[in-house]
Amino acid sequence: MSEPFKQIAELDRLVHDSSRLAILTALASCASADFLYLARLTGLSKGNLSSHLSKLEAGGLLVITKQFIGKKPNTLVSLTSEGRKAVEKHWGELERLRREAGVGKV
Repeated sequence: MSEPFKQIAELDRLVHDSSRLAILTALASCASADFLYLARLTGLSKGNLSSHLSKLEAGGLLVITKQFIGKKPNTLVSLTSEGRKAVEKHWGELERLRREAGVGKV
């Protein structure tokens, strides 16, 4: 296996999972997002989203804040500075590996 392909296999699995990468990328574009918005945006079920958010929170990449808006519960999710760095690093690594592998060349 050539070097770029070996490196793809070694990417951070916490970030590289497609569902978690979608969540992190969405959060990187805003200060915070609520749970229902993330569920609609990513197409994940509430159970799957909750599971992925828990893993990302345990990894220190995001913060989950439970609050009430009026009398309704609301879950707000935001990236930590470590999470923002991780998603930016990951997309940078993917771009570098894409170039090294020659993907996109005509």
